[in-house]
Amino acid sequence: MGQAWNKVQKHRQAKSKLAELMSKADQVIVIHYSCESFYDILDGSSPRITSLAVRNLESGQTTSFSIHQVAEREGYSASDLEQHYDQLEKLMLDEFFDYVNRHGSHIWLHWNMRDINYGFPAIAHRYKVLQGDPKEINESKLVDLSRLLIAIYGVGYIQHPRLTSLVEKNSITHRDFLDGKTEADAFINKQYVKLHQSTLRKVDVLANIVERAADGSLKTNSSRKDIYGNYLTAFIELIKENPIISAVVGVIGFVSSVAGIIALFVK
Repeated sequence: MGQAWNKVQKHRQAKSKLAELMSKADQVIVIHYSCESFYDILDGSSPRITSLAVRNLESGQTTSFSIHQVAEREGYSASDLEQHYDQLEKLMLDEFFDYVNRHGSHIWLHWNMRDINYGFPAIAHRYKVLQGDPKEINESKLVDLSRLLIAIYGVGYIQHPRLTSLVEKNSITHRDFLDGKTEADAFINKQYVKLHQSTLRKVDVLANIVERAADGSLKTNSSRKDIYGNYLTAFIELIKENPIISAVVGVIGFVSSVAGIIALFVK
């Protein structure tokens, strides 16, 4: 099929997925996490994870897992945390994957958590490094909100960095929200509480964005054409590439022509 028709189809599928998310909101978990910047690691080791937050889309109930809270429970002071980081990170991920085990059938809504640099594979890899046994979430249960919005509104719907720009354009409360560079600096400065607060804020922001997209109130830079595409072009592509539809349209056109000629003689 042609590009215009594919765009129409992707838009429809994305809207359908969005409607599904809202119809099953009690079964949707919004997730985000913070970690060490992978750009600053020179020895090839995996980025350490500092905190994770999960939020039920319907109830808003939020559960968090953070390195500093685990340290506090284990009786370590803030100054001791770095010396025991691997042990504390392992305990934090133990708790997180216990949560995953209990919610494996849910839909997991995330923002760009797709690869080994940043995403579910990165979390699982880090847990394996710490001698954990991660529970895999079925790929069919993962929904990337960032890609969903592109399919609905078009690739140019908001400027980069997209998440930060969406927050600003829609006047969404962003207290404690840190961008990528600020999060990296916070890790270097051992500001784990600050990272945790940012992670909590981001699951709240993601829930806010998906709800606005669903009710049609999300503000973007997209024009109507960006969102809906060129339906006329798509229809022409469909006719050209589908012999049956092309034949039907041809018959209709022929019948219309004959009818027009007969009408002239009747007059």
